Amino acid sequence: MPSRRLPPLRALEAFMRTVRLGSARAAAEEIGLSPSALSRRITNLEEFVGKKLFTRARQSMQLTDEGQAFYEAVNPHLESLTRAVESQSDNISLLRLRLGVLPLFGSQRLFPRLGELRKRHPLLHIDIDTGPHLEDRVGDTLDAAIILSRGPATGLHAVRLDHNLVHAICSKEIGRAIGENMDREVLEKQTFLTHTELPESFAAWKKAHGLDDLEPAAIDHYDSGQLMLEAAAQGLGIAIMHDDHMRRAADNRLTDLSNKTVESPYSYWFVCKPNALEARPVRLFHDWLVRAGL
Repeated sequence: MPSRRLPPLRALEAFMRTVRLGSARAAAEEIGLSPSALSRRITNLEEFVGKKLFTRARQSMQLTDEGQAFYEAVNPHLESLTRAVESQSDNISLLRLRLGVLPLFGSQRLFPRLGELRKRHPLLHIDIDTGPHLEDRVGDTLDAAIILSRGPATGLHAVRLDHNLVHAICSKEIGRAIGENMDREVLEKQTFLTHTELPESFAAWKKAHGLDDLEPAAIDHYDSGQLMLEAAAQGLGIAIMHDDHMRRAADNRLTDLSNKTVESPYSYWFVCKPNALEARPVRLFHDWLVRAGL
């Protein structure tokens, strides 16, 4: 019985790196090839599979539908192959990822699912950093971060994790005092709690409710979403929050002041340096995060 012909592995490497980095030029630099040499390798792969994987226009290469399908079909098998080699090797050490994450996202959305990642990649371990200015530290003290932002800085590889909403969350006692119709006089006597790094969220909430000129008794600023939720539960003010934190917290002391859908100026993003995706810990976490749909 004739043996099966293996695909051109160097061409496959060129294809996978180009997809993961989102840039043929970056992929060529990582592999140590000229852009034309990388393009030739991908052409060899296209000839092998008999499909057009990329469209080419000047310096740009975009995945075709067949290219996307090929990537989705091949990538899991390459990961399985890598895991199989790791499991049989005595020389593979722990894989370490330095991840920046906002505490509330971590406790409510990330940590409940991390067990899945550990089972899939038992050698991958994560150092968690919840300090300030996460985006600025990516590529320095952090390998990657999950941030809440209007849009990450240019030069970063970024994956949008959701399209966020703004919620005004308060204690049930304050909610009853304000009422379903949100009595303006009562609102103006309240303290609102806002996050120091998300200054436009309160303006978005007011505009959506026709309250642009609302002047509350006070606006208190916090640098922790977790503390904002607890302060709201204690009746210390109305917390302007992102994400569905009240439902996730399952705290029966809290209520959402309004059922109105308010689009947030900010979204959660996964960010890293483009070349960081070639580091296995970053790539494993990135690929799992995108698939998990946190």
